[in-house]
Amino acid sequence: MSGFDGRTVLVTGASGGIGGETVRQLVAAGADVVASGRSTEALEALAAETGARVLPFDLTSEDSVRDALGGLEVYGVVNCGGWGGEIATPQETDIEVFDRVMSINARGALLVIKYTSRSMISAGRGGSVVNVSSQASLVALNGHVSYGSSKAALDNITRVSALELGRHGIRVNSVNPTVVMTPMSAWYWGRDDIQGPFLEAMPLGRWATEAEIAAPIVFLLGDGASMITGVSLAIDGGYSIR
Repeated sequence: MSGFDGRTVLVTGASGGIGGETVRQLVAAGADVVASGRSTEALEALAAETGARVLPFDLTSEDSVRDALGGLEVYGVVNCGGWGGEIATPQETDIEVFDRVMSINARGALLVIKYTSRSMISAGRGGSVVNVSSQASLVALNGHVSYGSSKAALDNITRVSALELGRHGIRVNSVNPTVVMTPMSAWYWGRDDIQGPFLEAMPLGRWATEAEIAAPIVFLLGDGASMITGVSLAIDGGYSIR
């Protein structure tokens, strides 16, 4: 049993690799998917491929989120929208970049939960939220003061939301993936001086794939995870157990 059977699931960040793969797996599992993201062109291509509905909005604007989601009834939410910001030490960080990373990765996810949870509560059928966090919230990574801080805030949003929404039958969890090697991440993680030591410290010793991140997201959304809430699930090849 898929656990979805036509239930509506919103996926933000669907124009990115993990978000797009999550849409594909959810559609394959029988969900009615509403896809949001920054690139309208990428969303339209994904919709043509999968049959997902497209609903773009601006995660940094409460008015935009409210207008888009205020009347949308959903069973599930995947908060995958995010921005990496910069690689910088605390003493070199650009505070404007820090503020924007926090605004998208933490504040944006909270806004989505704020407005989708209202319809979930009104419908009275429970629901499930999965926030896409990062291993950078579980361990200290060089240069990740902004990104890691935003994801640590997101993990706390997960825990508090799980506590507050549990009485309505709404589960809230995070997944905390390691690096998926894409052209966007290769500029940093593909460097010999970075990837060598990083992979040597990881028990499984390889990069994750988009499918390996999407599958646990789909699991946590579905009925098979009906007693799981408030967790931060590391999908990091064992890196954070060091």
